[in-house]
Amino acid sequence: MRTQTMDRDWIATARTLSEALPYMQRYSGAVVVVKFGGNAMGGVEEMAEFARDIVLMRQVGMNPVVVHGGGPMINDLLGRLGIESEFVRGKRKTTKEIVEVVEMVLTGLVNKRIVQAIMDEGGRAVGLSGKDDDLMVCEADDPELGFVGRPIEMNVQVLKDLFDAGIIPVIAPVATGMDANETFNVNGDTAAGAIAGALEADRLLLLTDVPGVKNAQGEVVTQLTPDQVRSMVGDGSISGGMIPKVETALKAIEDGVRAVVILDGRLPNATLLELFTDHGAGSIIRSTEPRVKPRET
Repeated sequence: MRTQTMDRDWIATARTLSEALPYMQRYSGAVVVVKFGGNAMGGVEEMAEFARDIVLMRQVGMNPVVVHGGGPMINDLLGRLGIESEFVRGKRKTTKEIVEVVEMVLTGLVNKRIVQAIMDEGGRAVGLSGKDDDLMVCEADDPELGFVGRPIEMNVQVLKDLFDAGIIPVIAPVATGMDANETFNVNGDTAAGAIAGALEADRLLLLTDVPGVKNAQGEVVTQLTPDQVRSMVGDGSISGGMIPKVETALKAIEDGVRAVVILDGRLPNATLLELFTDHGAGSIIRSTEPRVKPRET
């Protein structure tokens, strides 16, 4: 039995789809790299919702790439194995023993969970790591960190081939080194930024567990230029764990990414809200490119 409430809901849904059309047209054929952090993954329902959003992006003509983390899952297995782990300047100090666990968790458990979720929602997905087809070749980022890598060579042809086949790449941030049998753990944001830069992506979305970049008053700043970001880092407004994220954003923009958005991945349909609405979500960092319509604040 239809009710007035049901009618209003359907009308609202139709209006939302109509308003999203200019954005769907705007992003048709665009490459969008989505960093899906371990803290943003949540449970089964949250994973399914994220997967539906990614599948929708592909179905409206976009080329999404998922780059994932998995810190909580790595911590869990290290704890069960009795292996101690420490962090230096926000990055995991990675011994040879730890990098084996990192590779096991990221390329196995986490990667395949995301691939399966996308498949369950009707999409096509293939799981990769930075080691596959030399997608990401690294050198040691800092001797103090051990096997933590910094990308120095990228080969994204395999991703372009998957785009042509209508397949969504899901990438674990584990990479090969310049020497034989060398494996590096790569920070997920760093990996996503390097991949987005190599693809000259239209958007890099960094999904995290905070609403966005905040100013000194604790308010989320919805639009930022690279110069503003550098100024906020300099005066201490941006600090702590947000610094590596904005550094990733600045490097990605330098490498040719049109814009980077830092947003709360726990927000329902966060990627769709950012891409397909006037309001957007989180904090967008870009040089000059305007939105289809100005972002409301």
